[in-house]
Amino acid sequence: MTNAIYLTTTEPYSGKSIIALGLMNLISGRTEKLAYFKPIISSTGEERDNHLDTMIRQFGLSTPYEDMYAFTREEVIKHRNEGNEAFMIDKIIEKFKKLQESNEFVVVEGADFMGRSTNLEFDDNITIAKNLGIPVVLIVKGEGKSEEEIANTAVSTFKLFLDEGVQILTVIVNKVAPQIAYSVSLQIKKSLPKDLIVTAIPEDKDLGNPTIKEIYESVNGKVLFGEHLFSNQVDHSIVGAMQLHNCLLRLKKNTLIVTPGDRGDIIIGVLQANISKSYPRVAGMILTGGLLPEPSIIKLIEGLDTVVPIISVESGTFETVNKVAATESRISFYNKEKISLAINTFDKYIDIKAIGEKINTFQSRSITPRMFQYQIVKRAKEHKKHIVLPEGGDDRILMAADLLVKQDIVKLTILGIKENIIAAAKRLNLTFDFSKIQIIDPATSDKYDAYVDSLVELRKSKNLQKEMARDLMLDVSYFGTMMVYKGDADGMVSGALHTTQHTIRPALQFVKTKKGVNTVSSVFFMCLPNRVSIFGDCAVNPNPTSEQLAEIAISSAETSIMFGIEPKIAMLSYSSGTSGEGEDVEKVRRATEIVREKRPDLKVEGPIQYDAAVDPSVGKKKMPNSEVAGQASVLIFPDLNTGNNTYKAVQRETGAIAIGPMLQGLNKPVNDLSRGCTVDDIFNTVVITAIQSQDNN
Repeated sequence: MTNAIYLTTTEPYSGKSIIALGLMNLISGRTEKLAYFKPIISSTGEERDNHLDTMIRQFGLSTPYEDMYAFTREEVIKHRNEGNEAFMIDKIIEKFKKLQESNEFVVVEGADFMGRSTNLEFDDNITIAKNLGIPVVLIVKGEGKSEEEIANTAVSTFKLFLDEGVQILTVIVNKVAPQIAYSVSLQIKKSLPKDLIVTAIPEDKDLGNPTIKEIYESVNGKVLFGEHLFSNQVDHSIVGAMQLHNCLLRLKKNTLIVTPGDRGDIIIGVLQANISKSYPRVAGMILTGGLLPEPSIIKLIEGLDTVVPIISVESGTFETVNKVAATESRISFYNKEKISLAINTFDKYIDIKAIGEKINTFQSRSITPRMFQYQIVKRAKEHKKHIVLPEGGDDRILMAADLLVKQDIVKLTILGIKENIIAAAKRLNLTFDFSKIQIIDPATSDKYDAYVDSLVELRKSKNLQKEMARDLMLDVSYFGTMMVYKGDADGMVSGALHTTQHTIRPALQFVKTKKGVNTVSSVFFMCLPNRVSIFGDCAVNPNPTSEQLAEIAISSAETSIMFGIEPKIAMLSYSSGTSGEGEDVEKVRRATEIVREKRPDLKVEGPIQYDAAVDPSVGKKKMPNSEVAGQASVLIFPDLNTGNNTYKAVQRETGAIAIGPMLQGLNKPVNDLSRGCTVDDIFNTVVITAIQSQDNN
């Protein structure tokens, strides 16, 4: 089940507050620890966001205000202009996760569609919801639209979210004309999945009309009288430019009168009508043109027991009327009547039981790259491990180490000459805290002799002589691997300057494989735009047998589980199902059978083509009864040639981040880098090595 939900709309003023208040009220009756989160707020400076403030005060939330949002709109614009989108997503995930971990349920409110491009705000909502991995309540604005327009908007928006891997919990059409509310929901249901909850909420003027306070803020006025009545709702507005008797004829309940400030007759007449039993209640007055009533009229108003809000503005009557007409209502804490009406409206039209059941059964179908990276860093920090980096002479290693130390993710040992490493750090302008990093030169290490003796003992069956062992132990790959073997480090990451064989040969010689594992293999975590997939084996085994291929698949599935990805294994080939024949296809078919025999608990399909494995529409067409086709998360390639070329092609053509290779099957983690690796590659590989080390405990 999920313990969070994301509210988003298709355009401004869709009535999101009604749904937010209703959901918060519903969930607050089921849990004590409830939080509200708005990744991007509109307010700046000392002004607090209206929605956040309303939720805090209405539901007595204990979350500090600054923890309820990640960025202001101005900060988002600044970071976007600087190309810092990844930083923003990481911070949003971090703040959300903290709330999620400390509360039983979190309601997340999407962007407001205020100020910036509507397309950008819409994209932001998709990106944030996808990276938080929570279901969406999609709110569609029905105000002023025909039945067909509403249905088209709902269906097209649903498909956009679905195409991006975001699951929709329910579609709510809000502010729809009452006479078409029922038929609209039926029309939408015809075009969307049968189990989707679709609701239409009729437009309610009492919820949509603004208060005097909102109009006051809109017209930039000055308060003359009646500020204590700013919560008055405005249902109608008229211009008081005619004679008084004609003005009185146009008064309805909760009318706002806009009139020049020198129209004393209108002012006095309206005030008298407000206290008369013969006329409806007046919402307030706006006096235009920067004109104020005569002192005698001011004195008269001051002596009245009952008064209405009176606001003075510099703008003319026509301009002021346009501003009043453009004022949109917000539900604020001070307006208790609107809050109560909003909650009652939600309870009246929303199928609370069905939504509750949906929340209880929701399972996230995918994990995004940013979410994956956040989770692995967080997990590495929880139980810090000691990782050795043998290649201290490489600038990229030092730059990655600097990041790892600053974020306090792991304990580090770097192999090399200390003076050279300090000089390189200074040249690279790195602010290393060398008290937090152990630097070891194998040639002068006090453990060198003991390591040599251990290597001789471990390799005595191969008749390794001590002099040869002494030479080998000066090799940083051997020294680093021996640190791992002896427990002086928990894992090793190397390969920025050395070949794969040079890096892993010592591990194969004396770290050895886990019990029951005969094949050391590798996987890449392919961080694609919408998901994270595991590719194996793309670095170690040139032409595995069926038995080896099956073992690679099982090891990869266990790696997938270790990193929080549900394993759905696709055994790749150039044909799907029973459509193809040949030695290569039979190898994959046999490997699939072995996986099913050894691990009946795993979901596996093979042979299967890549497109059928990852594309839902192709998978459904080629293998309609498969529970893996179209949704594979673990992709096993038939040989190294195919795997290595495919991972590089996908990486280059899609811009995917490839984390790895991560070696699997060894007793202790030793991982290889590409000689073309980046600082980020090193950083990520150290993180996954640390997690492997945790799993070895």
